[in-house]
Amino acid sequence: MNILVYGSGAVGGYLGGKLAHSGHDVTLVARPVVAEAINSGGLLVTEGNKTIKSWPKAITAVTRAFMDENVNYDLIILTMKSYDLKAALDPLIAFCPQPPALLTTQNGIGVEEIVANNVAAERITSAAITIPISKETANHLIVESGSRGIGLAPVKARTSVQQWVNLWQQVGLNTHALDDYRAMKWSKALLNMMGNATSAILNRSPAVLYKSSAIFELEVTMLREALRVMRALNLKPVDLPGAPTKRLVLGIRTLPQFLLQPVLTRLLAQGGRGDKMPSFHTDLTAGKGKSEVIFHNGAVARLGRQHNIATPVNAALTDILLKLVREELDWRDYDGNPKRLLADVRRYR
Repeated sequence: MNILVYGSGAVGGYLGGKLAHSGHDVTLVARPVVAEAINSGGLLVTEGNKTIKSWPKAITAVTRAFMDENVNYDLIILTMKSYDLKAALDPLIAFCPQPPALLTTQNGIGVEEIVANNVAAERITSAAITIPISKETANHLIVESGSRGIGLAPVKARTSVQQWVNLWQQVGLNTHALDDYRAMKWSKALLNMMGNATSAILNRSPAVLYKSSAIFELEVTMLREALRVMRALNLKPVDLPGAPTKRLVLGIRTLPQFLLQPVLTRLLAQGGRGDKMPSFHTDLTAGKGKSEVIFHNGAVARLGRQHNIATPVNAALTDILLKLVREELDWRDYDGNPKRLLADVRRYR
């Protein structure tokens, strides 16, 4: 297949590298420093004790992908951050108004709807990737856990995704087909939200924060708010490759805190996130003035309001974190100061 990967960070590079190593023609749209490193030294992906090297073509603008009118892509994989997706679609649609099949890999709720505003829903497949990947260098990626995989679901109901399930299975990924992309994305969002906003705001790792009973209680309340909104939307949690979300949800709903706290702490550690600063923290320290929290806690709060469900913790975490990334609040006031965060959250109740 001829495949375009639009946005070659850790996830895009990993998927592109796996595809190229399996013999597919892959073009990566990447930042100049990444494109130069890949074109000069190849793309390295390390999984366990094995490192594979591939040579996809790397370019620095999506417009260059369509300069040759004779080139037709079978699949375009969208891997940029959720908050960059809408702007990234403009040049893509301008130069490719009738795109081929699209695969969305972004975390968060509401991503597929952004794409469906520009492309027919039957062309869109939603992906939930549970594989933790980090960047060693611009062209060297590290898979931190090989026991996970990718879930796929059609954006238009009852559209077959089997072709794409076969594709990812052929390149060695544990791939599951799911029926409801919304249930899949909400289930993934629950995992993403654990220890994410609180860690970014307080500038401490989830493993450290989960030792605090007060912060852990805040986390559980945040997750229970999200589950109430899911129920209002008639969405049931689904398991993802290597991520038993249904068992997690059962624990959140039924276990007392003294039993739940070690369970969730262990789950974070197994996912490689316990001692690692999460994605919202990365957004905050990057100084971009943007955060994917709006597609997670922010989406929970927004949909909660629409369904008359109180979500004060999600609303507070979203508002505080957005004000921090926009420098409307001083991060030093929250750095290692859970009392300040807890006091602020109480005002939203």
